[in-house]
Amino acid sequence: MLYKLNLENILFLDIETVPESEHYDSLEEIKRQLWEQKSQYQRRDDYTAEEFYERAGIWAEFGKVVCISVGFFNIKPNFRNLRIKSFHGEEKDILRAFKSLLNDNFSGPKKLLCAHNGKEFDFPYIARRMLIHGIKLPYKLDLFGKKPWEVPHLDTMELWKFGDYKHFTSLKLLANVLGIPSPKEDIDGSMVRQVYYEDQDLERIVRYCEQDVITVAQIILRLRNEELLREDEIVYV
Repeated sequence: MLYKLNLENILFLDIETVPESEHYDSLEEIKRQLWEQKSQYQRRDDYTAEEFYERAGIWAEFGKVVCISVGFFNIKPNFRNLRIKSFHGEEKDILRAFKSLLNDNFSGPKKLLCAHNGKEFDFPYIARRMLIHGIKLPYKLDLFGKKPWEVPHLDTMELWKFGDYKHFTSLKLLANVLGIPSPKEDIDGSMVRQVYYEDQDLERIVRYCEQDVITVAQIILRLRNEELLREDEIVYV
C-alpha cells in the first residue's frame, strides 16, 4: 500500500514544544496543583513537581508549540524536490497558519499527514492546543467518528512496528539503521526548552525541527525502496 501512495499527497511534519511558562513559579496556584497531580506517576519520588517542570512541554495541557515545520514533494518527470516551510512565533499564530495550509493545500480526501510518532504526539498535541486557543479543528485533525482506516495520518514509527505494539524506535535510531545520513544537529529534543527560554534562539530550534521533517521524508523513501533525497533536492521556502 505504501508504494501506491502519491508522495505529493503527503505533508511531512514535526513540532517542537516547550513548557507554557519558563518558570514553575510563574504558574497560577491551581495550575501548579494540577501539574503535581499530572506528573506524580512519571516523576515518582525522584523529583519534586518543580524540578520536573522542565519536562512539561511534552503535555499539551502544560506546554505550547513553538515551531511546526512541514515538507511536501514536488515531482515531475526526471525531477523532484522536497519543499520545507516552517511556522514559528506566537503559538496561536503558528496554529492558525498551519490550519490555513491544511485547508488550502491538504484538505482533499487523498491527502495525508505524516510524522514520526505523530499519532501519539504531534497530531493530538496540535489538535489539543488548537482547541485550547478556540481554533476550530481542520478536517485532517478532527478524528471524531472516523473509523481507523479513515484517519488520514501516516506514522513512520507505526510503519516500522509491523504490528508489534510494544516496540518503540526513535527517529534517530530508525534513520541510522536505514542508512539515512544523520543531519548536523547541534541540539536534541531535551535541549529545546533551554534553547528557547534561556538562549532565546528560536532559529536554532527551527533548523532542528526542519531536519527532523527531512528525515521523516527520507524514511518514507527508504520504506518504498526509492532513492534518498540529495541536498540539492531540498528547498527551503
